[in-house]
Amino acid sequence: MAPLRVLCVHGYRQNSSSFREKTGALRKLLKKQVELVYLSAPHCVRQASSEAPKEENKGPGADEDSRGWWFSDVQALSFSAQQQCEESLGLDDSVMAVREAVKNQGPFDGILGFSQGAAFVAMLCCLQEQKLEPEFNFRFSIIVAGFRSACEEHKHFYNLPLQIPSLHVFGLEDRVIPDNMSRELLLSFQDPQVLTHPGGHFVPAASAHRQAYQDFLKRFQ
Repeated sequence: MAPLRVLCVHGYRQNSSSFREKTGALRKLLKKQVELVYLSAPHCVRQASSEAPKEENKGPGADEDSRGWWFSDVQALSFSAQQQCEESLGLDDSVMAVREAVKNQGPFDGILGFSQGAAFVAMLCCLQEQKLEPEFNFRFSIIVAGFRSACEEHKHFYNLPLQIPSLHVFGLEDRVIPDNMSRELLLSFQDPQVLTHPGGHFVPAASAHRQAYQDFLKRFQ
């Protein structure tokens, strides 16, 4: 049986290489079921700032090439999940990057996102269901430490519950994206599956989590 191909969308201040490194345990856990393909965000994040999530689960390479999917502070070109804002910067370029990845590296069965990437995945699923991105044809989404964007111009992404099958994974001790923010995002999906873990801000991949991932994924094989 051919493995499912899943596009992986990293968190803020990560990149495709660092996220690949950080999800090594997940790749090992699911190697018979999925092939994970990693994409880097188009926006470079400035260094040496005091902005919030320096705990954003950085991996090797992240410091040299920190990336983001959009900025909540359009002046400082920075991002915080808690920051209320009227408008953001950079989301359109990121959608275009995913469109190009789907066109050039697809097809993909599903899409997985972590943290800011997970919030972005929810937006991409919305664009797909509204038929605004004809290239997108994801059959499922895996959303790890996700949240609803606090930006006013993103409100329209949360108007209707999304039909796409979704697995929402979050840590009960997450200090970067508290679990109540991840629970709020559940309301944007019709029938969300949930996997919680007792840890913090990372993609869990212990043997205890294998069954939940496998039970979700086997519906699509």
